[in-house]
Amino acid sequence: VFQGRILARRLVGQETRYEVEVKTPYRRLFPLVSREYLWVPNVCGCPPLRDGGEYLLMARRHVNHEHTLNRILLQDNGYARPWTPREARLVREAARHC
Repeated sequence: VFQGRILARRLVGQETRYEVEVKTPYRRLFPLVSREYLWVPNVCGCPPLRDGGEYLLMARRHVNHEHTLNRILLQDNGYARPWTPREARLVREAARHC
């Protein structure tokens, strides 16, 4: 789970790749750097992430069986919500209860 700002979007084959500035990582099960690529397994624009927009994103690390592919994946049913002060409060409260 992290707060990120969308820098760019590019269609790659049957997937969408977003370049994301990682602003604040929250629950880290894997390390994040300041800029990451976030992959969505479709080209329909779902979930709708706009360039320059800030979002709370719940993604997972995807590594294939051969360990040749290691990326951050936002699944079709993944969580992507526009960032608001309310989101910041909810994330802080959830972190205290973990």
